[in-house]
Amino acid sequence: MTSPLQSLHERLQDNMLAVNDVILSRMHSDIALIPRMAGYLIAAGGKRLRPLMTLASAKLYHDDITTLHPLAAAVEFIHTATLLHDDVVDESALRRGQSSANHLFGNASSVLVGDFLFARAFELMVESGSLNVLRTLSRASAIIAEGEILQLSLQGQTTTNLDQYLQVIGSKTAALFAAATEIGPMMTGQNEAQQKALYDYGYNLGMAFQIADDMLDFSAPEDLGKNSGDDIKEGKMTAPIIFALLHGSSSQQETLNKILKKDNLESEDMHTAQTILKDTNAFIHTETLAKTYVLKAEQALLTAPTSALRNDLTELAHFALTRGK
Repeated sequence: MTSPLQSLHERLQDNMLAVNDVILSRMHSDIALIPRMAGYLIAAGGKRLRPLMTLASAKLYHDDITTLHPLAAAVEFIHTATLLHDDVVDESALRRGQSSANHLFGNASSVLVGDFLFARAFELMVESGSLNVLRTLSRASAIIAEGEILQLSLQGQTTTNLDQYLQVIGSKTAALFAAATEIGPMMTGQNEAQQKALYDYGYNLGMAFQIADDMLDFSAPEDLGKNSGDDIKEGKMTAPIIFALLHGSSSQQETLNKILKKDNLESEDMHTAQTILKDTNAFIHTETLAKTYVLKAEQALLTAPTSALRNDLTELAHFALTRGK
């Protein structure tokens, strides 16, 4: 059965190919290491979900979306730059099941190539000729950086609450989803209400995807390319862990706190943590939280023109919760 993500890729195949051409062209540099590193990360896979959202949100209102190709590429450059920086901060050795760029090329190179991609993204924004687009994507870039810093400041702090967690993922993940979908109706001349509706859709879609992703950290199948248990190993306080600490007994809280504070986790620690999360219904609470954002995303789309494309976007929000099942 075709997933909504596959359906969107098929509907926008020609446009996505054009975006890939822009990406390949604009990541070129006479400094060989730059296209080598950028190409490695971009070719490593991924769903290209954010540029796909930019194209889809424009296609809802206008058939010819060629003017959005450079902006969709800019969105992907911003996302790729944040991945490069994120892996350095997290000291990650793997990305999507493969060696991370910083592991292969070093931290300094990863940071600098990430900066290069940010610069390329801003060039593409300026070339769009829209001050509103530049304002939207630059604001999202600043919010992402704030989210990274907030997450770093909370790392390993077992007193982190749900509101702080939601602020982190709202900044790190949902902000770029929201900007990516907002610029579609913006560039096709839609009114502010339509722009806000697609912003809301993207924001809530991003929240649902990230919450579900954090749940998959404990149970992801291999074909999703996630490295199971990374979040708990890195001391990241995600929704499943927060709910387990909130609803667990004193003994369960104490055990989980000890695991979270360990520098080197063993397989037995991971098994114990997963058992506590299951016994405290942490996964159920997390899925319920994610569903609230799915419903908000679905509601936001109701103002967009009725079409098969809108149906796919609606189904995509639900797909966020089922892709690992």
